[in-house]
Amino acid sequence: MEYSSYYEPIAAPDYEADGHEYYQPTPATLSVWAPEIQHGGPPAGLLMRAMLRCAPDPDQHFTRVTTEILGPIGLGVNRIRARVLRPGRQITLIGADLEVQQPDGGFRTAAQSVGWRMRLADSAPIERIPLPALATGPDDVDSVIGVTADESLGVDWGTTGFIGTVESARVEGRTGDTPAVWLRPAIDLVADEPIADLESIFTVLDVANGLGTRLRPDEWTWMNTDTTVHLTAAPRGHWLGIDADMATGRHGFGATFADLYDVDGFIGRSAQTVLLNRNA
Repeated sequence: MEYSSYYEPIAAPDYEADGHEYYQPTPATLSVWAPEIQHGGPPAGLLMRAMLRCAPDPDQHFTRVTTEILGPIGLGVNRIRARVLRPGRQITLIGADLEVQQPDGGFRTAAQSVGWRMRLADSAPIERIPLPALATGPDDVDSVIGVTADESLGVDWGTTGFIGTVESARVEGRTGDTPAVWLRPAIDLVADEPIADLESIFTVLDVANGLGTRLRPDEWTWMNTDTTVHLTAAPRGHWLGIDADMATGRHGFGATFADLYDVDGFIGRSAQTVLLNRNA
């Protein structure tokens, strides 16, 4: 790993006074699909960071977050702004937009997130967890940097860009016939800044799309256009356990579904729509 963070904060232009924060993405954000775009993970983490800082309420917690990828998320200057879409004492809707600077100096919206926050309350007497914790935790198995370095696939799935900055540990899964994988970022989200638990989890969550597939990346691409996460508990720690399975339909699209875990157990599920393309 040559870089210590995914984003470096930069000063806003003198003419900007509208609440945006500005960042320079580093090469650690790179996608495996193309050298000029970011992987979906770091932008999702940055959007979550913005939403966490928008009208924070210690009595509320995010329960559902949807991130939409509206187009290629480039490596030019990124700017981000969050806002309250629906205030409330019991439920609040927060939104955030990520824009990328274009060659003409203007900005294009490339990704956006919306998240529901719900008030915290004691529901322990009726707690029901649909699945037990993963049998093996991240501290019980050796971890590596990257996800896989199988050169026979024709794509560097282990060391290039973002994937090469993720710490991973494979364990036995329950969903489909692919292993479950513990993941966490090995570098900062924003330079010289501690990463929050939700920021860490959302930075690596997009990887579910690659973990649940049985397709070869030298034969097919399966880029996701979105990620929706439903949480049933407030995650604890930086590790996220992903047990994913991809359903590939016959009409050029599919979906990846994943059970999610923290070090304490099951915390929710995610879903991602997948665009399928055969390589030429």
